[in-house]
Amino acid sequence: MSTAGKVIKCKAAVVWEVNKPFSIVEIEVAPPKAHEVRIKILASGVCRSDEHVLSGALQCGECSACKHPRGNLCKMSDLGVSTGLMPDGTSRFTYKGQQVHTFASTSTFTEYTVVHESSVVKIDAAAPPEKVCLIGCGFSTGYGAAINSAKVEPGSTCAVFGLGGVGLSTVMGCKAAGASQIIGVDINKDKFPKAKEMGATECVNPLDFKKPINEVLFDLTDGEGVDYSFEVIGRTDTMTAALASCHMNYGTSVIVGVPPSASEITFSPALIFTGRTWKGSIFGGWKSKDAVPKLVSDYMGGKFVLDPLITHTLPFDKINKGFELLRSGKSIRSVLVF
Repeated sequence: MSTAGKVIKCKAAVVWEVNKPFSIVEIEVAPPKAHEVRIKILASGVCRSDEHVLSGALQCGECSACKHPRGNLCKMSDLGVSTGLMPDGTSRFTYKGQQVHTFASTSTFTEYTVVHESSVVKIDAAAPPEKVCLIGCGFSTGYGAAINSAKVEPGSTCAVFGLGGVGLSTVMGCKAAGASQIIGVDINKDKFPKAKEMGATECVNPLDFKKPINEVLFDLTDGEGVDYSFEVIGRTDTMTAALASCHMNYGTSVIVGVPPSASEITFSPALIFTGRTWKGSIFGGWKSKDAVPKLVSDYMGGKFVLDPLITHTLPFDKINKGFELLRSGKSIRSVLVF
């Protein structure tokens, strides 16, 4: 029986309070309005960004960022100024008559969701959703940070701070770009074998040294510093350390990790006065509607792998287990299947 124009009742994972686990409840999903699409979710990754702030990438094709060749932060996205609502200021979700807010303009922790057309793209129907769901954010964010945002060059040296799912994707991007030295940095040594499998030439644990990690990285690069560094954690102190690890004149450091919204950063102007470049990267610099189908095709064509990034595949109702694995550092990426 067709559900067009009708309310759909389905299961969704909802958080009612900060620092509380998800509750699996039955919600009502209203039909889409003009320029919206109601979608059945098949798979969704569990991302660290889900814990503290929004993450996502939209592309309306009409705003100044979409039209600019270097822009990809569409004004339709509520990243930065979170409303928890659709562009028209309302929500399509209710629970027992109570409005439920949306997340990052997508809300994928539900069996059905409604999104604006700017958040939808058609991909290869043969692509496995439990794999390519990572292209929706995590993989693309890290891989693109190296390929697009930093524009890593063949023969260059790189350092990646944080070897989770996005960090490993950054390592993969550095390798694909032809970097000759890729140094993985993490305080969890258990992540080192996987990082080397994905392309890191060496890995270091800051806790193993008495000197600052930026000095360690200078030692590993003949006193020069790396050409490119990537902070893929979301800590302000690590962001500064990543910047200080770059070559003092032409090094580029890219902030990939999402910091807590209330955090601020303090650093010496001398770190950039000598010529270093410090920049941010959202969704790997990709224009989402253009890039996602292409990335899916590249995956299907064997140009890169996603399987090593997925350590756990869980049923949707085990979502809290997925977050426990994330927080404990026991997973790279957990995928929820519906």
